[in-house]
Amino acid sequence: MRQILVTSALPYANGHIHIGHLVEYLQTDIWVRFQKLRGHRCIYICADDTHGTAIMIRAQQEGRSEEALIAEMREAHVGDFTGFGIAFDHYGSTNSEANRAVCHEIWAALRAADMVVERAVEQLYDVEKETFLADRFVRGTCPKCGAKNQPGDNCGACGATYSPSDLVDPVSTLSGTRPEVRSASHLFVQIEKLHGFLDEWTQSGTLPPESANYLKGYFLHEPLRDWDISRPGPYFGFEIPDSPGNYWYVWFDAPIGYIGATREWCDLTGESFDAWWRSASTEIHHFIGKDIQYFHTLFWPAMLKTAGFTLPTRVHIHGFLTVDGAKMSKSTGTFVRASKYLEHLDPSYLRYYYASKLNARVEDIDLNLEEFVARVNADLVGKVVNLASRSAKFVEATGLSARYPDDGGLFAAFAAEGAAIAAAYEAGDFHKAMRAIVELADRANPYVEANAPWELRKDPAKADQLQDVCTVALNLFRQLAIYLSPVLPDLAEKAGALLNDPIVSWEQAATPLTGTPVAKFQHMLQRVDPAKVQAMIEESREQAPESIPAAATPVDSAAALQADPIAAEISIDDFAKVDLRVARVIAADEVPEARKLIRLTLSLGGEDRRQVFAGIKAAYEPADLVGRLVVMVANLAPRQMKFGLSEGMVIAAGPGGEDIFLLSPDDGAVPGQRVK
Repeated sequence: MRQILVTSALPYANGHIHIGHLVEYLQTDIWVRFQKLRGHRCIYICADDTHGTAIMIRAQQEGRSEEALIAEMREAHVGDFTGFGIAFDHYGSTNSEANRAVCHEIWAALRAADMVVERAVEQLYDVEKETFLADRFVRGTCPKCGAKNQPGDNCGACGATYSPSDLVDPVSTLSGTRPEVRSASHLFVQIEKLHGFLDEWTQSGTLPPESANYLKGYFLHEPLRDWDISRPGPYFGFEIPDSPGNYWYVWFDAPIGYIGATREWCDLTGESFDAWWRSASTEIHHFIGKDIQYFHTLFWPAMLKTAGFTLPTRVHIHGFLTVDGAKMSKSTGTFVRASKYLEHLDPSYLRYYYASKLNARVEDIDLNLEEFVARVNADLVGKVVNLASRSAKFVEATGLSARYPDDGGLFAAFAAEGAAIAAAYEAGDFHKAMRAIVELADRANPYVEANAPWELRKDPAKADQLQDVCTVALNLFRQLAIYLSPVLPDLAEKAGALLNDPIVSWEQAATPLTGTPVAKFQHMLQRVDPAKVQAMIEESREQAPESIPAAATPVDSAAALQADPIAAEISIDDFAKVDLRVARVIAADEVPEARKLIRLTLSLGGEDRRQVFAGIKAAYEPADLVGRLVVMVANLAPRQMKFGLSEGMVIAAGPGGEDIFLLSPDDGAVPGQRVK
């Protein structure tokens, strides 16, 4: 039996849970439920992330204490998670004495390892609000790639990390004014001292290949920057014991919350703490979003290694959620709170839909609302639940047959698929597992159609045949319910109640159920009502928040157009022949024998990869391109070059040389989408 500790990223206590957050928590809950169903010792630990300037400022604005604010948000978070069937073994808070104690322990280890240095930092200061600005309260242009409206710590476009003072044209989101630079003393952790360890650990198979390659190409090819882990007061958080007036930055104590919450759980249950965080026999699995992988795969393992805690066995990293192909938006109503969803729709719908989309790769998923309705209604209601609804009522009086009837090998075939479905769950490839389960349902329903129990019931002489047919149908339904139980625990509970045999183990799918009574059939899952989906969207629609005050309208020179006039007119049909697609750079390499070229490996989503040679060497470092979204001509005839086959073209502006600028889509675009 494996011993597994599982965590999700801690939700920040300054906001409510929305359907984008739920991708991660549902993904984790499904994986944990699967492990428990397999008989492993598995605990799911999480907590609210409660510290930082954002909490402090909101509490001040609302005229209450930070403690009162985070208590209210904790109640809301726990309510949302409970509503979606997300079952934590313990849900704590980073603002706890257990977490403070672990922070002190790790800090002492970092000090003892001589990894902490102190130096003055020029930090942005909001004169109007009289406060130093945390990263999240500064927006500006990325100093690395030039993407606009980026936060103060890392760029959402290229993934670069930096200090807020590095931003071009920074603006305070608190006042809309341009902050000034002031000096303050900060403490730094020198993770470069662990460069060799981090290089080896990140490439060891612990991370998804995309993330390992991203870190190798983007960060680990050069010295790692010191990590700024302190903030001067006023600041809501833990004061650093040997540096009065300075507080640990929220990203220092937030991941430590995994350990602090585990310690609380151990204190409550009498478990050995060291058996969970200082034992080679315990697996530790983190589930996080791709936007915070830098912190979890460089800083966090450096802290754990130095303090002698167990390193993660696996870091599962997922992409973002889009809705109907676009970034979630309050103005369109697609920024939906978890609580608003629960007012209108069954959580089982979203659990299943997300599972049908999630795989083991670091890819964004799209919630297409039309597909959402169709898939749930077709797969769950029309194929799975339909097996029980069309057979259970005919054997309420007799129960299941005393022996399992001849079904032409269906039950045995379903049982044989259990290993492959389990392997897909284990790997995090829920999409593959759901596809396999639906394919089984597609094999079961023709059996019911062919044997027509509703016709058999009309002839009393065929009562035994009717019982046998329904016994087969209900056993096939039960197998599907077992395989789906990590995703649909409510359906599994209802299936167990119907057949008087609670679903508690994966192995139950290997043995048919016979001779048991059958309860009166109750509706297990209603069809999705599109009107309720629309009502949810309409009630989520808000006026878009005001943006940061814009700079003066620029006056553009005509020089570029004069140097390169517009080409001859074409028809819309001519333009339609060019298939422009969003693609992600997953690898970028020098071509030593070429003066201008960089070899790009582009992902169009799924397994579709293209090699493209781009004449951009004078303008871009290859490592800076990895992870970036670009636009490519996808239907350009392949061209054999002496360096290799070029299978497309990336789109850029500018005259060439150093003055070349790759075009990138806005946030929310995903690889494979057509540019129209």
